[in-house]
Amino acid sequence: MKMVKKSLARQLTATIVALVAGTVLLCWFLNNTFLEGYYTYNKQEVMLDGFAIINRASEQGILDNESFDVAFENICANDNISIIVICADGSVIRASVNDVDLLRNTFMKVLFGKPAEIVEKTDSYVLERQVDSRLESEYLVLWGTLSDGNLIFMRTALESIRENAWISNRFLGYIGVLAVTLSAIISVFVSRKIANPILELTDISKRMAELDFNAKYSRKGETEIDQLGEHINFLSETLEKTISELKSANNELQIDIEKKIQIDQMRKEFLSNVSHELKTPLALIQGYAEGLLECINEDEQSRNFYCEVIMDEADKMNQMVKKLLTLNQLEFGNDKVAMERFNLTELILGVVNSSSILLKQNGIHLIFETNEPMYVWADEFKVEEVVTNYLSNAIHHAEFEKEIRIRYTKHQDYVRLSVFNTGKNIPEEDLDRIWIKFYKVDKARTREYGGSGIGLSIVKAIMDSFHRDCGVINHENGVEFWMELDTKNN
Repeated sequence: MKMVKKSLARQLTATIVALVAGTVLLCWFLNNTFLEGYYTYNKQEVMLDGFAIINRASEQGILDNESFDVAFENICANDNISIIVICADGSVIRASVNDVDLLRNTFMKVLFGKPAEIVEKTDSYVLERQVDSRLESEYLVLWGTLSDGNLIFMRTALESIRENAWISNRFLGYIGVLAVTLSAIISVFVSRKIANPILELTDISKRMAELDFNAKYSRKGETEIDQLGEHINFLSETLEKTISELKSANNELQIDIEKKIQIDQMRKEFLSNVSHELKTPLALIQGYAEGLLECINEDEQSRNFYCEVIMDEADKMNQMVKKLLTLNQLEFGNDKVAMERFNLTELILGVVNSSSILLKQNGIHLIFETNEPMYVWADEFKVEEVVTNYLSNAIHHAEFEKEIRIRYTKHQDYVRLSVFNTGKNIPEEDLDRIWIKFYKVDKARTREYGGSGIGLSIVKAIMDSFHRDCGVINHENGVEFWMELDTKNN
């Protein structure tokens, strides 16, 4: 994921400071460029307004009356204008200064001196810019004739205007620096307040992209950012729920695919194993039936032997088919489990009695270590099938001392039944495979006693239907098969 190189808070701060600084600089530039000209233009308007007021007073004949004193003083004092009004004989009618002679001499110099820069000229007055060579100062001067024929001279210094403009620009500069500084400080806090929620949303979206939906937007408010945070929270919950549903559906689909593959594999293995298991008895039946048909041996004893072989092989096939049907019902859950309480000791004694002939024929000594009742909860018929399988395997694989031991190991809620026989161990790599259909550790020996490799598969399926465990343990002098049954109704 691309890393953010520029902080949003810094960008906001820089933008605000730049806007304030730009505004201040623009104001300073405009002030420095146009303020003096604006002041001069404004002073011109003021002088023209003053001339108009004095001219109306002369028309009304009140120029030298006391009633005009206040208006005259306002023009001179408020606008910083020096004014002198002279009649035709040279006497002064009104003057704003005490040194009347100096102002009159200045008027004369204007009238008869060097021509100056004329700003505005009419029939009544001339407005011009004059430079006082003695003071080296520039003045705005208005002189002309009033309506009653009297002369008027008005003068104001432009240097004060420049000084005011310079002071104004310098003050604006100080204010600008202060404004930029304050805006930088304030913008830092403001930008953080704006950027922090956005940064939080960025972190949440990043964690959402990594499928971490635990992060939630915690701020409360009514701004657009807060509403965006609430929408992201809702989006996070919706995505989490949707992804969870997709994962569940994907897992179920994966399980279904695996089951289908497993079923196809089981079907292929089943067909292969059944074909292999039926091949030998069918070949024997066919061979001996052809021998009978062709009368290879005509004596009655041979015919009887042929018939016995055919019947024996047919019985083996019949038993194998029955076991396959039983296993199929157990694996697919079609066989109901009838849980009941019964005496396991009594059941074992019954199975041992049924196998007494085989025990004698093989010279096997069986030890059942208890005669006490042992009540368990299970399907009695299926438990009998498990015990029969364990005991049958023990009889066919008993060697050395040819001893079989059956015993209990009691626990709090269950009992473990063990069937041990002396003999060779099962190879370690085959311990987990013996429960697979048609798997045979010693194929020749299994074939010798008519085994099909299905018995232990039936045992495993029965114990799975009980939701209990079964297993096998190698000992130094033999092999122990065990299973566990509930002693309490769970």
